[in-house]
Amino acid sequence: MVPLTFLETLKTQPLWLNFLFVLGSLSFLKTSTSILRWVYVNFFRAPKNLKKYGSWALVTGSTDGIGKAFAFELAKKGLNLILVGRNPSKLEGVSSEIKSKFVKTQIKEVVFDLSGDISEGIKKITEAIEGLDVGILINNAGVSYPYARFFHEVDDQLLNSLIKVNVEGTTKVTQAVLPQMVKRKKGAIVNIGSGAAIVIPSDPLYAVYAASKA
Repeated sequence: MVPLTFLETLKTQPLWLNFLFVLGSLSFLKTSTSILRWVYVNFFRAPKNLKKYGSWALVTGSTDGIGKAFAFELAKKGLNLILVGRNPSKLEGVSSEIKSKFVKTQIKEVVFDLSGDISEGIKKITEAIEGLDVGILINNAGVSYPYARFFHEVDDQLLNSLIKVNVEGTTKVTQAVLPQMVKRKKGAIVNIGSGAAIVIPSDPLYAVYAASKA
């Protein structure tokens, strides 16, 4: 018995089965391409020269965690920094740490509590970036719940703080920095989200946080 070729095999199958086979093959190809692209971007692609965007970077929420790590990494790449945070002593501490490790890095500190007077804070940022080629903006500042709670248990004070910092603050800081990027036709803006908005899309005990970081 002569074995059938692949095309001959397809011809012997019902049309609906062939359709499912093609659909599955395309889905597999798409998934494989995405995985290969992720591997390439994260492990094989050459790093970008961040200084091509500009010699300065602005980081909000720069005194702890991810924001602090971003500040150190950007300084390592040779960029000068505008560090934004609500705690003056922490800002000074981070600045000193960075300067001790990267002596050529210039640093400006902006004390700005995004849950407070946003217009006053934006004024401080506008003054700090005047005349500087800020090429990178890291919108990292954010707040979450002090502890897990259902949506109907979120009080007005917490609700307003979540929206003000995570949504309005991010928007207003971007609005302050973006015009000069547009003028120079170069720049990069990174908004730090949260796995709560992607990995766990419902996140019932942190619903407002997840929505505001989406």
